[in-house]
Amino acid sequence: MTDNTLRWGILGTGNIASRFASQVPTSKTNEVVAVGSRSIESATAFADKWDIANRYGSYDELLADETVDAVYVATPHPLHPEWAIKTAEAGKHVLCEKPLAINRAWAEAMIEAAVRNDVFLMEAYMYRCLPQTKLVTQLVRDGEIGTVHQIQASFAFNAAFRAESRIFADELAGGGILDVGGYPVSFARLIAGVATGQPFADPAAVSAVGHVGETGVDEWTAATLFFDGGVTAHVTTGVRLQDDNQVRIQGSEGYLVIEDPWFGGDGKPNHVTLHKVGEEPRDISAETALIYAAEAEAVQAAVQAGKREAPEMSWADTLGNLTVQDQWRAAIGQQYTSERDDAIIPTATGRPLAKRDDAPMTYGTVAGLDKQVSRLVMGVDNQQTLTHAAVVFDDFVERGGTTFDTAYIYGGGRGEKLLGQWMRSRGNRDEVVVIGKGAHTPHCDPESITRQLHESLERLQTDHVDLYLMHRDNPEIPVSEFVDVLHDHFKAGRIKAYGGSNWSTERFDEANAYAEASGKQPFTLLSNHLSLARAYDVPWAGCRHVADDASQEWLRERQVALFPWSSQARGFFTGRAKPEDTSDQELVRCFYSDENFRRLDRARELAAAKGVEPTAIALAWLLHQPYPVFPLIGPRHVSETRTSTPGLSVTLTDDEVAYLTA
Repeated sequence: MTDNTLRWGILGTGNIASRFASQVPTSKTNEVVAVGSRSIESATAFADKWDIANRYGSYDELLADETVDAVYVATPHPLHPEWAIKTAEAGKHVLCEKPLAINRAWAEAMIEAAVRNDVFLMEAYMYRCLPQTKLVTQLVRDGEIGTVHQIQASFAFNAAFRAESRIFADELAGGGILDVGGYPVSFARLIAGVATGQPFADPAAVSAVGHVGETGVDEWTAATLFFDGGVTAHVTTGVRLQDDNQVRIQGSEGYLVIEDPWFGGDGKPNHVTLHKVGEEPRDISAETALIYAAEAEAVQAAVQAGKREAPEMSWADTLGNLTVQDQWRAAIGQQYTSERDDAIIPTATGRPLAKRDDAPMTYGTVAGLDKQVSRLVMGVDNQQTLTHAAVVFDDFVERGGTTFDTAYIYGGGRGEKLLGQWMRSRGNRDEVVVIGKGAHTPHCDPESITRQLHESLERLQTDHVDLYLMHRDNPEIPVSEFVDVLHDHFKAGRIKAYGGSNWSTERFDEANAYAEASGKQPFTLLSNHLSLARAYDVPWAGCRHVADDASQEWLRERQVALFPWSSQARGFFTGRAKPEDTSDQELVRCFYSDENFRRLDRARELAAAKGVEPTAIALAWLLHQPYPVFPLIGPRHVSETRTSTPGLSVTLTDDEVAYLTA
């Protein structure tokens, strides 16, 4: 910025880019200095029309322009992640047209890029920046209509059907929910939040009906959002059926009508009508504003204040909105081809997947495997869709992760299928370490190992797993039978090394005594629970931990590679655990004790001294054990992976390790 003026580049030359370019020059704190298109002819025509100095025949050239502070990304929906991320990597602030991405998962990758590159990012819901919208929220906040009960919001239009049109194209993520349906959803969430003193609220449930057209996009749909506390919202959208495109907010003392909620007059007079019991309807006007100029000014104000988010549309607000849009599409059975489980899914940037130069990961080895095993292991059991899996897995690899933990039973096999399709899309099977698990109770027997392993390999689209763990033990079956069948698969190349999950150290020793006596491959890995917070119970039947002194001595003596699950004690060190908060019964049952709260206090003390979070101290404690440890983490979002990795860089002295558990 120069003289508090934010200098804009526009990426794209479509209709909405033209509207932005036409209004920003009216702002005293913003100016458009460059435009980029896929052809120099298009960029030149656009620049000539709107008197823009710099014009480029590629998006990359625009991002290289040092006079540009911020970029308005106005491409079709599916291109938003790639160019928003590349803009952030170029060190420029980002205003990206709505929807930020076609689903929540891609949006998380974009937000992560903004965090990593320390730039501003906002989804361009321009109506949120209007004085009219702020007037409505103030009226609700002041109780003018009493207790809010229902919100009705619509944004729908009737477009002539053309299969090649962006509005109807599957490959361009057409349809109403993403194009304009996010407006009524976001307004409903805004008002539901304001009604309870929050910046926004997320619904507890979403139900919907709708019509999906021949090209696979939604052409008309209606949804109901159910918020905690009894507030509901009825929202409609479509691209082949016009609606009134209004917002009505019903309360105990009356209702508000916003006749032009999405454009607020766009520089012309506007008003909100208040209908109140016993009073004549009253029109209340807000200051006039040009919608795109107001939006640019909101970005400039946030950037000037050193913020990376704007209150008009925060990152959490965007993610909540996209979550509802995902749920809405799922409720009517709408899914784009690019989101299907059998898609060859691209990376968010469109570039080949690669470890970043600043990746924090460290590595170890496991006997029998000639690959680097990342000290953190990604759990493949929290990913809901292929896009979700790809974003989380890609981020893990970029941070240096190599190792993925899956199991036959996770999601009924869905976890293995998502991992397999991701590896196929990336072509990286030989670079990653796949941990497979099978033989979970009640199918814990030699026959099930073979049957499930073959099925797992088919799901994973590979001929072997690198490491194999029996998911449970069955003491009623001689340990020799398990060793025999595992050794057979080892000899056949379907397993490179193996061991047990939730096995006792006694049975582990018994297995290896038999293996040695019979000349067969021994157990070399164990996956039982261990964390800085000592487990007093286990979450599932048949689970085992190695927190007791005897097990710790055994691990030190044997130097067996430990892959501890629930390595961060179900969030005990994240701030969730408080002696007075017993709402999470599993957390209470397994980890609440005076001893563990003392450990938490010590972790906080060391975290403050080292400038990290307590979770990083808890992870570092595991990594500093005097035997090989590869903690399993189960992030649902890339932000959770980010908060886990600092533990890799924390150095603890022997005295500090001992102090944490003294």
